[in-house]
Amino acid sequence: MLKLDVVYADEHLLVLNKPTGLLSVPGRGEDKQDCLIARAQQTWPEALTVHRLDMATSGLVVVARGPAVQRKLSQAFAQREVHKMYEALVDGQPPIDNTQVTDSEAWQNIHLPLLIDWPNRPRSKVDWEHGKPSHTQWRCKSGPAMAGATRVELQPITGRTHQLRLHMMAMGHAILGDALYATPEVCARAPRLYLHARQLQFKHPMTEEWLSFQSAVPF
Repeated sequence: MLKLDVVYADEHLLVLNKPTGLLSVPGRGEDKQDCLIARAQQTWPEALTVHRLDMATSGLVVVARGPAVQRKLSQAFAQREVHKMYEALVDGQPPIDNTQVTDSEAWQNIHLPLLIDWPNRPRSKVDWEHGKPSHTQWRCKSGPAMAGATRVELQPITGRTHQLRLHMMAMGHAILGDALYATPEVCARAPRLYLHARQLQFKHPMTEEWLSFQSAVPF
């Protein structure tokens, strides 16, 4: 059986810790069938996808055990009732906007409309005419960081494709190791994408108990 890092499991749902380099769902082609949901279904055949992380992103993913729970969890994500926290290492030092905040630990906002860049899939792009509204909150975080890099916390308020990666790049501070959006120099500074889904908080879809899960940041 292929290895799974199970953070939590009950009769209704699973919380899994996805490693970098593993797809969340199957892709096209025989070489892209190994993925998080396929591994989960080896033990829990009724497991169903609720949300995804990029292949290069590591961290917490919730999986439903059955369609009724999948519907409830999907609705919670759509209605922004799930709290998600990511951690990343970004190039340079993002500036503090004193018109937004009064101290370096307060959240700052990024509002940039995003659209799938169809001719250049799987990339997305900032598109002021046709893009969908996209909102990320970010702040600097203490902790180890490389020279010329900054550790940041990221909260996606919306859930667009590649939103965190694209928003940080558009600010001029791409995530280290980002093969899609960073310059070759910034990409080469890390052996992987330095983006990790560190925290998930949501109400249990059946018991309505508030659940909170953490995953250690591996960089």
